[in-house]
Amino acid sequence: MTVFVNILITAALIIIGVLLFELIIFFHEGGHFVTAKLSGVKVNEFALGMGPKLFSFTKGETKYSLRLLPIGGYCAMEGEDEESDNPRAFNNVKIYKRLIIVAAGAVMNIVLGLILMMVLLLPMENFSSTTVNSFIPQSYSANSGLEEGDKIIAVDGYAVNNSLDLSYSLATIKVQDVSGDSFQIYKQDCTNALSDIYYDQYEKGNFDSFTDAEYEQIYADLCQAAEKVNAANTKEEADLALSEGAEVLYSYFPSETVEVPTIEVKDSRPRFRADLKVVRSGEEVLLEDVDFRTYTTADDPTPKMSIDFYTNPKDKTFLSLLEETGSQTVSVVRMVVDSLIGLVKGEFGFTDVSGPIGAASATVEVAQQGLKTGFGDAVLNIVYVMMIISVNLGVVNMLPFPALDGGRFLFLLIEGIFRRPIPRKVEAIVNAIGLGILLIFILIVSVKDVWMLFV
Repeated sequence: MTVFVNILITAALIIIGVLLFELIIFFHEGGHFVTAKLSGVKVNEFALGMGPKLFSFTKGETKYSLRLLPIGGYCAMEGEDEESDNPRAFNNVKIYKRLIIVAAGAVMNIVLGLILMMVLLLPMENFSSTTVNSFIPQSYSANSGLEEGDKIIAVDGYAVNNSLDLSYSLATIKVQDVSGDSFQIYKQDCTNALSDIYYDQYEKGNFDSFTDAEYEQIYADLCQAAEKVNAANTKEEADLALSEGAEVLYSYFPSETVEVPTIEVKDSRPRFRADLKVVRSGEEVLLEDVDFRTYTTADDPTPKMSIDFYTNPKDKTFLSLLEETGSQTVSVVRMVVDSLIGLVKGEFGFTDVSGPIGAASATVEVAQQGLKTGFGDAVLNIVYVMMIISVNLGVVNMLPFPALDGGRFLFLLIEGIFRRPIPRKVEAIVNAIGLGILLIFILIVSVKDVWMLFV
C-alpha cells in the first residue's frame, strides 16, 4: 500500500511540475498573443506544446492547439517569418507595436515570477531582514567585526536589499587561504575550542539528565564566553576568556576533568572572506575581511561555509507581503543577470550550466527533499524551481542573440534607427546560425546533464 501511495504522490508531483512548466510557456506565448491581438496583428495559431497535434479548434481567425510534447509552444503571427501583403501582418504594423509584442513574452515571464513568488511567501509567518540579531557561539563573523544591530547593505560590492540578496551574495563568496597567525583567526580558534567542549559533553550523553532550564543556561554561558573572546583586544585576553569559559562549562559536569584547549597556530587557513558594508548607528561602515564559519567534514575535505549569524524577523502584513514579493522577484532577476555576467567572465564553469534535463533533475531532487516534511513542501519546492525558470526565461530570452526575442528586438531597434528593415534573407541567415548554435549548445549541455546523473 505504501509503495502504491508513493507512486501516486510521485505521479502527482510530476503532473504538477509539467503543468507549471506549461504555465510558464502559456504566460510567455500569451504575452506575445495578447499584445499582437491588441496591436491588430493577425495570429494564425496559438499552440501549447510541440510536435504532433493532440487536438485543436478555431475561433475567429486563430487556431488554438494542444500538442503532444510539453516542451514549448508558439504564437504564429502573419508575416512574422515570411513576406506578407496583409496590412495586419507583423512586419507591416508600426515598429513600436512590434517592439512591444516581442518584449511582451519576457515581461509576462517576470509577471509569472511575481505571482509564483507571492505563492511562496504566503505560507510564511514572517520574513527575514538583513539586520543582525545574534550570533552562534563559534561565529567567525562576530570576531571579524560584525555586530548585533548591523544592517548589511552590501557584500563584496553586491547591493543587499533583502534576505534573498543576502543569501545569494554570501553563497557567491569564494574560499581563500588566509594567514593563520592573525589575531582574528586566533579568536575564531578560541570560540571553536569552547564549542568543542560543549558538543563533546553532549556526545558523551552528559546532557541527558539536564532539564530544559539547565540546557538553556549552559548554552547561554557558552554564548557569553564566546562574546568575551570576541571582545578581547589581545591574545592574552582571548586566552583568559577561553580559560574562564572552559571552567564555567566544565562546572556543569563535576565528574569531568577540566581541560583548557591549547590553540595551535597554523601558517594558513581556508576561509570564506568578504568585505561587508553595514549601517551601524545610522552611519555606513565598511568592514573589511569579514570571515564566515568555514568547516570541513570527515567525508569531504572541501571547505564549506555556514552563515553564522541570525537576522531580525519582519512582521508579515499585506503591505510587507507585496513589498517582499516585488523586492525578491527583482532580486531573482539580479541573480540571473549576475550569473550570466559571471559565466562570461569565467567565474562559473561549464558544470554550473544546466539545460532542460538538468532542470528536470533539479525539480525531482527538490521535490524529494520536500517530501521528507510533507507533500505541501514538495509542491512549494517545485513552485520555487519554476519561479526561477520563469524569471530565467524572461531574462535570457531578451539577450541580444539571434533566434531569441532579444535578437529580434535588436533587429527592430536597428530598423527604427536607420528607418529601413534589415533584409529578410540576412535576418533569416543570422537567425538560422543563431538557432544552430543554440541547439548545439543545448545538446552539449544535455549530454553533460545526462552524464552528471550517473557520476
